[in-house]
Amino acid sequence: MILAATAILFVSAAGEARAFDHSHSAFTSVLKQHVKGGTFDYKALKYDPKGIESYLGSLAAVKETEFNGWSEKQQIAFLANLYNAATLKLVIDHYPVTSIKKIGGTFSSPWKQKVVNLFGSKTTLDHIEHGLLRVNYKEPRVHFAVNCASVGCPNLRAEAFQANRLDAQLDEQARIFLADKSRNRVEGDTLYLSPIFDWFAGDFTGNGTVAEFVAPYFSGADRKAIAAGGLKVKYTDYNWSLNKP
Repeated sequence: MILAATAILFVSAAGEARAFDHSHSAFTSVLKQHVKGGTFDYKALKYDPKGIESYLGSLAAVKETEFNGWSEKQQIAFLANLYNAATLKLVIDHYPVTSIKKIGGTFSSPWKQKVVNLFGSKTTLDHIEHGLLRVNYKEPRVHFAVNCASVGCPNLRAEAFQANRLDAQLDEQARIFLADKSRNRVEGDTLYLSPIFDWFAGDFTGNGTVAEFVAPYFSGADRKAIAAGGLKVKYTDYNWSLNKP
């Protein structure tokens, strides 16, 4: 009886040890160390990549059947964190570079390289973003979560995304991004927006126009002007420079 009880405890402990950490604490540790405001210290991460490599290994160990049993928010958090972590690893593997777009060539963009380990095989960053996140979940705010290692992209958050806080995290990401007047602003009769709202317009128009989607994330007079309608929409330039300090 004692041996049987011990065996059950051992199996239980082993199962708990294998349970996936939905707090993504290992990634948060990396981000807190290297996110510097709107920039990321790629040089320091390249010097000590063990944390990001270990975290990516934990994501690669997740089986598709396990993933399919998770809640939608757990899946979104997992994929957004995977995209961001894999992008960081891709950049440090080629650092120093001045832009992520300089990784690869004309027929092998960084987003089409099979550099992501997922469900036992190699896939691309494009597949994570466009084949999974955008296709399987009606969550346009994910565009403020994934980071393409560029100045023009929404800032990389200094913590991992977590299912139990996902709504608040995505809303904050949207507010921070839309408050950046270098990318999004109202000037006179014109609403200037990041090209993200042009490239992926369909993701933001499920319940109205792009302007109607962004209006709640602006404040004061700008919000009223957008909500009133009639503003022309123009898109700002996208800065592909690496978002390093």
